[in-house]
Amino acid sequence: MNRLPDLPTCCTALSGDWPLPIALPGCVWRCTKFSTANFTFEDFARSAIAAPASIQRSVAKRQAEFLAGRLCARDALLHLDGTLAPPAIGEDRAPVWPGHITGAITHSNGRAGALVAHKRDWQGLGIDLENMLSNGRAQRLANQILTPDELQRMAAGPAEDQALAITLTFSIKESLFKALYPLVHKRFYFEHAQVLNWSKDGSVRLGLLTELSTEWYRGRVIEGQFALLDGHVLSAVAIKALPAPKSI
Repeated sequence: MNRLPDLPTCCTALSGDWPLPIALPGCVWRCTKFSTANFTFEDFARSAIAAPASIQRSVAKRQAEFLAGRLCARDALLHLDGTLAPPAIGEDRAPVWPGHITGAITHSNGRAGALVAHKRDWQGLGIDLENMLSNGRAQRLANQILTPDELQRMAAGPAEDQALAITLTFSIKESLFKALYPLVHKRFYFEHAQVLNWSKDGSVRLGLLTELSTEWYRGRVIEGQFALLDGHVLSAVAIKALPAPKSI
């Protein structure tokens, strides 16, 4: 297997330990912790990662998280099938993966991760990492993130779970968007999907509230999952590949 450049000092060693409660066969996960304080722009060249023009104009925090995410993605791709190049950045700022691969990148407060798979196994992948909201901030953001039905269900549940419920709702909807946008090529927002239920075992069920395509219709239920990681919520939505058509 080809050897990658050494990691910059701003990043910890990459980990492939599966962080979520449900395994996704055929997927490769990589994550790292990164420090903006230890980052320098020269880390891009040292890591053989190109910095797009939009990233070059960004602040150090954005540059560090972009680099950390691409390092995770490149290593995940290499271990998936030997692909060496990290994904480029598209006009919509989403990663541009090789044609046979689906994947997602996430970063939040000094952590970054990437999840990749072959499209023959998974047609869409979405992951999102969010810092756990404080109770006060969660309540201030609730009306922006939750639908009326979600607000009602949250109010009926334990008060101590509300910050988690709001953080999870934000995160899992971000994961849903990342998984579905490459399939439907339509933007949709928090009000266009809702969390139907979730459990502390890490399972989540979502329902679409808008028509995205004939396949992704209003009312379709989608499974997700999440895990708590040192004050963060990591969520994922994985869409299985359609079965290959049978030959006649």
